[in-house]
Amino acid sequence: MKACDKTLKETMAMVHSMIDLADRGDMVREDVGCGILYAVLRDSAYKLKGLVEKEREAHIRKGWWRDDENEEEG
Repeated sequence: MKACDKTLKETMAMVHSMIDLADRGDMVREDVGCGILYAVLRDSAYKLKGLVEKEREAHIRKGWWRDDENEEEG
């Protein structure tokens, strides 16, 4: 797997963690300030997700992307 693809996969994992944290934080928040914080976190995560998905598609078109994480760099 190319290093650039690996970092895209790591970024997507981070995006999922950000969304999960925003959801959990929103469920337990006790004031408006926290609501704003978690809304910004969620919004940022979805923006990053879109960028990662576009870049993944570009890598697929270039023939770089490999779904198997154990494949050698190619």
